[in-house]
Amino acid sequence: MAALPAFAGYGIELEYMIVDRKTLSVVPIADELLRKLTGTFASEARHGQLGWSNELVLHLLELKNIDPQPDISSLSVAFQGEIRRISKMLESMNARLMPTAMHPWMNPRTETRLWPHEQAEIYLAYDHIFDCKRHGWANLQSMHLTMPFANDEEFARLHAAVRLLLPILPAIAASSPIAEGSYSDFLDFRMANYCEHQLKIPSTIGPVIPETVSSAAEYEAKILAPMYREIAALDTEGTLQHEWLNARGEIPRFDRNAIEIRVIDTQECSWADFAIAVAAINIVHALYSEAYTPLPEQQSIATDVLVRIMQACIRDAEQAVIDDAEYLRVMGFSGMDCNAGVLWQRLIESEMPVESRQGKSCREALQTILREGPLARRILNVVGSDFSRRQLESVYRELCDCLDEDRMFLK
Repeated sequence: MAALPAFAGYGIELEYMIVDRKTLSVVPIADELLRKLTGTFASEARHGQLGWSNELVLHLLELKNIDPQPDISSLSVAFQGEIRRISKMLESMNARLMPTAMHPWMNPRTETRLWPHEQAEIYLAYDHIFDCKRHGWANLQSMHLTMPFANDEEFARLHAAVRLLLPILPAIAASSPIAEGSYSDFLDFRMANYCEHQLKIPSTIGPVIPETVSSAAEYEAKILAPMYREIAALDTEGTLQHEWLNARGEIPRFDRNAIEIRVIDTQECSWADFAIAVAAINIVHALYSEAYTPLPEQQSIATDVLVRIMQACIRDAEQAVIDDAEYLRVMGFSGMDCNAGVLWQRLIESEMPVESRQGKSCREALQTILREGPLARRILNVVGSDFSRRQLESVYRELCDCLDEDRMFLK
């Protein structure tokens, strides 16, 4: 099958927690749900163009489109239909789906249950090497956005464009401010943990922002080969020595000629998830097309500059100050500094087309995020200073309702 050219099709993966319908604590029944859907302890259940699949832990499910779709906004309705269908099935199991990027009071040390069925050896190997009973492994939900490339030229341009967008994605997508019952000091605590979760083998994750590369062969030599060499001493069976071991914020999947973006928190509803995905695609397309600066200038931005911006956005989201004028210039912003929310406002105003279709628009959802703050900010505004279990249950029950009803979380 011929590789799709850049921007010809997209993939979305959304991860959701399964929680007890009454208490909202995590429940490890993903395998039982998949058995209800397929008749066996399968790792995947397909329904039309979409599919549900297992993940590392038994309280987590992933929803995705099976084949790349050229119009990503059209997928939103299908995803919401599947969310409603599975929510109905979970009712009979006294459970429901919970959105956001982290459970607010889960203790991963005591509550983690690894997937024990098909391909369990992979999860056991991860646990043996990295210790998966902690945040960053057992308590995280994200959206993965996949974009294709057809050849080395498209790969280089797409890789460079995505690399520039990665640092500011947490500024609008952060949805994980609370962990183990209290404020974590980060708006995007999922990403704060993600940045460290594979540091035992540094080459498998690097500084999350990837190095500049211009071809598949260069990527193999500079990133993949050292990663496989470094982990070999602990992975003697070669179980993990595949492309998916790479945990950077964007990872090329040369097995299917695509780049996968991994730094976007799951939102409160699919409407918000898809709005962020559409914004990311449009901005990557502008960078890819050299709308602001040519490719060599994009590739010349130092990785440590991007990491510093990303860390600020992980901590402060839209209020993070970006004071690197060169980075702002390659992103089409002429000032010397601004906060991340202002940069996003400019990018969305310039790169989001006016939508003519009826129903919920991506622009409307994005304007809500820009006006009210990312989901993490809105959660904290409602929680206030009361981090009691009763308050958190009330807030996160409302978030579960937002997921079921496909509406945004507002005070």
